[in-house]
Parts: sequence; C-alpha cells; structure tokens
Amino acid sequence: MRTVLFLLLAALIPGPAFAANQVALDNHVFVERVLTDAEGKQRILLEEPKVVVPGDRLVFVLNYRNAGAQPADKFVITNPMPSAVRFADAGDTRPFVSIDGGKQWGLLSDLSVPMEGGTRRAAQPADVTHIRWAFQNPIPVGGTGKLMFRGVVK
Repeated sequence: MRTVLFLLLAALIPGPAFAANQVALDNHVFVERVLTDAEGKQRILLEEPKVVVPGDRLVFVLNYRNAGAQPADKFVITNPMPSAVRFADAGDTRPFVSIDGGKQWGLLSDLSVPMEGGTRRAAQPADVTHIRWAFQNPIPVGGTGKLMFRGVVK
C-alpha cells in the first residue's frame, strides 16, 4: 500500500519546468482543502499531499528567480501536466497550453481536438498536456516571482 501511495504521489509532482536564460525554478504541490469553522465561515487551506484521492484539488506553485548576471529577456516557463492530474485553471494568468504534447500552443479557448470523421471539438481542460507562460518584460537580475495552476486528481 505504501508503495502504491508513493507512486501516486510521485505521479502528481509536475515534471521539471523549463525556463529560458539563467532562471532558477522551484516547484511545489499542495492539496487544497476547504474547511468550515464553527461559525460557518469557509477557509481554504493548502496542505502538503500525504494522501490524495481522485477528485482532490491540487495547487501547483512555480517560484522563479533570475540567478543570472543579466536580465532574463524573453523569459518562458514550460510545465508538463502530471499524467495523474487534469488541468483545472491557472488563476488570473492566461498561459498558453498545449493539447498535443507540446507541439502546438494557444489559449485553451482557441484550441480544438480532431475527432473521427474529420470533425473537431473545442479543447477542454482535460485535454491539456503542457502549460507555458511567456513573459513580455525582462526579469531583472535577482528578480523573483510566482506562478500557479490548479489541477484535479484523476
């Protein structure tokens, strides 16, 4: 049982995110829990994933830091979706996504999936295989930031 749980948790950790230039990345994953206190007020807690089950909402956090000696121009982060997780959202950011293993990119709302018979359907969050953020402004030397996306355990 412990081996199975470990393998499931390992499948939830995103593959290494890749960034341009000398940008250091640090990835973390949390389980999002909603707790209701005695007064009926709901609070969202982020916990380290010890046990996860299908349907659990996960929050993936990508911290970045320009560790180089020059501004990081044309800064891009590409993160594969863990195979055991369905993409849910990326908060207020509007990353490009891929639904074909990273071959083509676009906003989820602009992508479509080929079907049998030559028809197409609108891409859904479950189709996402990779997420990409492309920054318009250089990241200054020592500059830091954080990105996040949510997923649901399949």
